[in-house]
Amino acid sequence: MKYTLRQLEIFVAVARQESVSRAADELALSQSATSTALGEFERQFSTQLFDRIGKSLRLNELGQVLLPHAVQLLEHAAEIESLLARQTDFGPLQIGATLTVGNYLATLIAADFLRRHPSAQVKLKVHNSTTIVDQLLHYELDLGLIEGTCRHADLLVEPWVEDELVVFCAPSHPLAKAGRISLDELADQDWILRESGSGTRETFDQALRHFTGELKVRLELEHTEAIKRAVESGVGIGCISRLALREAFRRGSLVPVETPELDLRRQFQFVTHKRKYVTAGMREFIALCRQMTAGAARSDLIDLPFIP
Repeated sequence: MKYTLRQLEIFVAVARQESVSRAADELALSQSATSTALGEFERQFSTQLFDRIGKSLRLNELGQVLLPHAVQLLEHAAEIESLLARQTDFGPLQIGATLTVGNYLATLIAADFLRRHPSAQVKLKVHNSTTIVDQLLHYELDLGLIEGTCRHADLLVEPWVEDELVVFCAPSHPLAKAGRISLDELADQDWILRESGSGTRETFDQALRHFTGELKVRLELEHTEAIKRAVESGVGIGCISRLALREAFRRGSLVPVETPELDLRRQFQFVTHKRKYVTAGMREFIALCRQMTAGAARSDLIDLPFIP
C-alpha cells in the first residue's frame, strides 16, 4: 500500500482539530513532522484533502468522504493489535453525554466499565445535546448519550430509558401547596431554565408549544445543580429531570409542582454515526447502560446503590 496507518492517524487528527499544530499536540509529534507527513500523504495520491482557510484546515469533499473510512480502519487496526497482544480489555472510548445523563448515570457506568476492564480508558465529555451531536458528526466521539431529539440523517439513534421532566419549587414558594397548576398560573411565575440547545430546554419548549402566552424567564443556566440552588433560594421555579431531583425531593429541600396540562416525558437515547465502526468496547459500554436501567420504567426509578 502507498499509505501507512500513521499517515491516516495524522490525517484524522488534523481533520478533527482543523489545525496542524493542534493535531501535533494531540499526537505528541512536532508540528513540522505532522505537516510533512500530511503533505507526503496528499502528494502520494496527487490530491488535496483540505481547503486552506487562513491558518485553519477544513476538509474538502474528498476529505469528508475519506474521514469515516480512515477512522474505521484505524479502529480495526487497534483491535487487531489487541488480539495479537492477547489483550482482553478494550481500547480508549470517547463518550459524550448530555448534562443529566452525564452527571447522574454515565459517570457511574464509566466507573463500572473501568472496574471490569482495568486497562481500558474512557474519556467522558459532558455537554448539551447540540454539542454532542456536532462532535459525533465530526467523529470526535464514539458514542453519545443524549436526552434531546436527534434527526440528523448521518446518525443512528436508539432508545434507552424513559425520562420525565418535572416543574419544581422551594418548599416556601406559594405553589408548593397549591395542588394542580394551570398553564395560565405557570405563566405568572419567574422561571429558571436550561439554555437553548439543551435537551431539557427542547423538551420543555415542546411541552409548551400550544401555549400562546409568554413565560417570564428570569435566569438561563447551563447546569442543573445551579438551577436547583437558584430555585431553593426562592428566585423562581424550574423544570428539569426527575432523576436530577429525586434526592432533593426525598430530603424536602425542593418540592414537585403538578402540571397536568404539560407532557414532559422524553427518552434518553444512544447515538452513533452511521459510518462509525462499532467496537467491542462500545458494545460493552451500551450493554452496561442497559444493565443499569433494566426493569426501570423511568430514569428516577433506576436502582442506584452508589448514591447514599
